[in-house]
Amino acid sequence: MFDLMPYDRRRRLSAYDPFAEILDWQKSFFGDNGLKEFKTDIKDVGDAYELEADLPGCKKEDIKVELSDGYLTISAERHCENEEKDEKDRYIHRERSWGTYKRNFDVSNVDTEKIQAAYNDGVLKLTLPKRTKEKPSSRSIDIE
Repeated sequence: MFDLMPYDRRRRLSAYDPFAEILDWQKSFFGDNGLKEFKTDIKDVGDAYELEADLPGCKKEDIKVELSDGYLTISAERHCENEEKDEKDRYIHRERSWGTYKRNFDVSNVDTEKIQAAYNDGVLKLTLPKRTKEKPSSRSIDIE
């Protein structure tokens, strides 16, 4: 019987953790698809920042981009159903998954009035123009 058990090299007898087996069982039963958050890339392109967020499987109408109190919030909701039936409409294979994702970004150095967004092929691209620094004007001051 012990010959059929999967072996995990990271676990040693001295570091046995019974709760790790429960977590492993939970991941194998419910799945661990790594979709707890979405991945982002932020580039400095001189006068702006470009933020690209990977949101595969999300529809454009399920994505929200909001500004509040100096923070940009990107939230998305994903629904996925996969269904296969045989000729008698009996299920052979059926899967459902969903998830809600949300991330916040500090935009205190961004001109929030000029932010642009586009969504194409599962990638949300935001152009975040940098706030221009006001140069102090020179003038002469009269002395009273």
